Amino acid sequence: MSGPGDLSSEDSLRGDQPSNLPGERPGQEGPGGAWPLLSPEDGAHGRVFLERLNGAELHFEVTGDPAGEAPTLVFLHGGPGYNSYAFQALFGDRLREPAVFLDQRGCGRSGPLADTDQGDATLDLDTLVGDLEALRVFLGARQLVPLGHGFGALVALEYARRYPLQTARVVVVNPWVHFPELALTLLREASERRGTPLQDPAADLRAQTPEGQYPAVGGARVEAAFALLNARDLLNALQFRDHASRMHLEFTDAESQLLGGGEVGDALVAQGLWEFEYPPFLQEIRRPVFVIAGAHDRTSYPEQVAWVADLTGGDVTVLDTGHYPWLDDEDAFAEALEDALQR
Repeated sequence: MSGPGDLSSEDSLRGDQPSNLPGERPGQEGPGGAWPLLSPEDGAHGRVFLERLNGAELHFEVTGDPAGEAPTLVFLHGGPGYNSYAFQALFGDRLREPAVFLDQRGCGRSGPLADTDQGDATLDLDTLVGDLEALRVFLGARQLVPLGHGFGALVALEYARRYPLQTARVVVVNPWVHFPELALTLLREASERRGTPLQDPAADLRAQTPEGQYPAVGGARVEAAFALLNARDLLNALQFRDHASRMHLEFTDAESQLLGGGEVGDALVAQGLWEFEYPPFLQEIRRPVFVIAGAHDRTSYPEQVAWVADLTGGDVTVLDTGHYPWLDDEDAFAEALEDALQR
């Protein structure tokens, strides 16, 4: 690739590749047949699918008709390794149709990474973006509105960069795009909570790294942060506005009975996630970008949000919320999202 880390291949980050999977319109035959001929199960909120797309079994739930004229909103959860259940359960009824709630490969109710054609050692941004395009084609959708949360914002933004004609607009919620910087945020918070001076390993690591090699600064920062404070406590401290919001999400997660997802994070880390710097590619996005930020989510606001806003010219709405704004102020999030979709 043309930047640090190895999360994506150089080909996928050139940004000059048109879709080789044109979307089918209603009545045309595609990978899943014409939309009325699909045979999903009925779920609590919509039609439920488990389909093998792009070499992986993907679970997704669909409301409305994605083969119609309106762009299809696709929720891309974060984690990495989380799922779409909590967002759909807590906010899905307020989302305009057509909408898709996708458990990304290896996550939630989708098949395990080990059962994918690519295997469990090659997960990267290329593959996740390819999954989203395969989903669009399967549904016969003309255009998508990727709605990416946290890590999912990275997938949403890269999809828009690679497939501008298939993207109506992009909405990102508390995005993560610069992972060495996110790692420094984690280390700074862990140091403060332990009452120890910040000891950033970056300078020593750069001095020790042979010329021509890239120092793994992000990984070293994360390792140091988690040595001071366990990952769960650290992220809880940075992401939630209050205890009630955290408990609300934990209750919903327990209700889902969905476990696992750790292999997804491990696979991405093995591909260089903590060294990945996406900002150079943000300038290549040619679709409208809207950012919804939570003022109490210090993993994203203000640094990560600023990268996206400054380099895409995106519109930013800041709410009095944490990492999951639909938990803290559902009405304010609904208003901000509707504004982003209408403009």
